[in-house]
Amino acid sequence: MPNILVVGGNGFLGSHLVDALAAQEGTFIRAFDMFGNGEHWTAAGVEAFDGNFLNIDDITRAVTGMDVVVHMLSTTDPATAENDPTLDVRTNIQGSIDLFRACVEAGVSHVYYASSGGTIYGDQNKESYGEEDRTLPVSPYGIGKLTIENYMRFFARKYDLNSTSLRISNPYGTRQNPHKRQGIIPIFLRHVLNGEALTVMGDGSMFRDYIYVEDFATIVSTMIHRGATRSVYNIGSGCKTTVSEIVASIERVTGTTPEIEHVPTPSTYLLGSVLNTQRVNKEFGPFEMTPLDEGIAKTWQEIQTHGY
Repeated sequence: MPNILVVGGNGFLGSHLVDALAAQEGTFIRAFDMFGNGEHWTAAGVEAFDGNFLNIDDITRAVTGMDVVVHMLSTTDPATAENDPTLDVRTNIQGSIDLFRACVEAGVSHVYYASSGGTIYGDQNKESYGEEDRTLPVSPYGIGKLTIENYMRFFARKYDLNSTSLRISNPYGTRQNPHKRQGIIPIFLRHVLNGEALTVMGDGSMFRDYIYVEDFATIVSTMIHRGATRSVYNIGSGCKTTVSEIVASIERVTGTTPEIEHVPTPSTYLLGSVLNTQRVNKEFGPFEMTPLDEGIAKTWQEIQTHGY
């Protein structure tokens, strides 16, 4: 019976992963997070471990007795990392190093880390990016993610800590906080609900690889259940979606035509990024992806219910 710790298990991605992992029979799940607003997962039998990621004693106690650790927690987002890169270094990078060291000392067999496929490859004018492509992040957020990946490689080489980086594209869906500055789809839906204009950077041609959160959870839980054999996997839909296409989908789903305000695109923002997901689909799939309109409709229903 594997014991799995999900660090950041009460967050947007983490809570969905907890639900997916808990559905696998014979698995013990411990979710590490700060639980000020209750538990966001729906699965029964999950152990909630209330702790501070930046407190090494909390981390040490949380990893004790665990076979697998999934590091889903981030203390910054692209905007906060851009405004204060040192915050990313002092919290995300330092905290992750402490976590990896604790995993070594606790005898953890495998660590998975939620990296960023949307930022880590940078802007290389490619149609899509595979795991073997160069990593050339241009933003502090992407630089921080790559730095943590490199520290994982150090721990793997020096201490034989099996580790896998999950280079996740742009996840969206239910339980994603629309009041944060990361996540264009829930942010746009909140503005629609409140009758506000949508702020679009550039002319709307900026594109990303969007994956519905439950699809992400299915892929990663399957990978953990079977056991990853490689150090890096891209996790995404493999599909190109522009901001204009997102706006059009939102209009179809909500039956509204929101006002659009165009603003300049920051120099550190990429025009586009799509992931090549052949590796994960070949080894663990194939996986079916939720259509954009369907995923946005589910997200819209939740936002309406909560009245953000």
